Amino acid sequence: MIETVSAQNLSMTYRAPVRSEGLKAAASSLVRRTYREIPAVHDISFSLQPGQITGFIGPNGAGKTTTLKMLSGILHPTSGDARVLGHQPWVRKPAFLRQIAMIRGSQPLSGPSELTVMDDLRLQQLIYQVPEHSFHANLDRLAGMLGLGPLLDRQMRALSLGERMRCGIAHALIYGPQVLFLDEPTIGMDVSVVELMRGFIRDYCQEADATILLTSHYMADIEQLCERVILINHGTLVYDGELKALSTSLSPDKDIRVRLAAPSEPDWSRFGEVLRSTRLEASLRVKQADVLPVTRRLLSQLEVEDLSITEPPLENLIDRIYREGVA
Repeated sequence: MIETVSAQNLSMTYRAPVRSEGLKAAASSLVRRTYREIPAVHDISFSLQPGQITGFIGPNGAGKTTTLKMLSGILHPTSGDARVLGHQPWVRKPAFLRQIAMIRGSQPLSGPSELTVMDDLRLQQLIYQVPEHSFHANLDRLAGMLGLGPLLDRQMRALSLGERMRCGIAHALIYGPQVLFLDEPTIGMDVSVVELMRGFIRDYCQEADATILLTSHYMADIEQLCERVILINHGTLVYDGELKALSTSLSPDKDIRVRLAAPSEPDWSRFGEVLRSTRLEASLRVKQADVLPVTRRLLSQLEVEDLSITEPPLENLIDRIYREGVA
């Protein structure tokens, strides 16, 4: 299978200046600085294929953004190697830069705020040498997928956060990159805009056969867009595989939601761990092996109107992995 992104034993260690407090220490640091090493990423290896959206997740400070910066060529690794579309990213050849995009939700646009959205897109056309016919074709596709029509003649300083993010996506994709590094693309967005953005990411991946590496703290983004996830913690890769397999193998529990036909006051604790309860319904957590017998007891002992069995929230599983690791 063709690999569009390949990382081999990537590591990154930052050197940060340190000094003691006080004026004397400050003066001494001007002559002789002392540094300490801060490991950010350690010995990470993985590969990505075309037409695949991969979730890249981990707690704050895990090394996600540092890894994206190395793969997009912004940072040179301390050790290891990478190839993106056959290029070594940090060499930053024009042929490489014209095929990749890194989009950060915290900073979707960085151009002059006086420009209109169309002015900004035209500037990108010049920088990336996009032919006129390709520019119009890409603009029509992006405008339709992102609802940009009413925004094209607006100045960027007049855009809301959600509008800036949509325009930032268009800014990064107007030249048709094949590899996208998306760093928290839905951060701070309204629910309706989040849904639009998820749909766009999914559609772009399918239509352009693009390779997408996505970081997000919103597990709904990961669940809806990614079949595969890569987890890192403290700069080290701890899991790389299918999201469904991760949930199935590491979640020892199931959640049972029960609704009664009439208000009552049963002792819900007899059936499992009580997550929430009222006189009419309850949410229980039980071991996977106990689901069938507990369900039978609920149906035989109570007047049940509705019963459903679900997996515990993904956030709980991921948090457990961060704290305990993967067995």
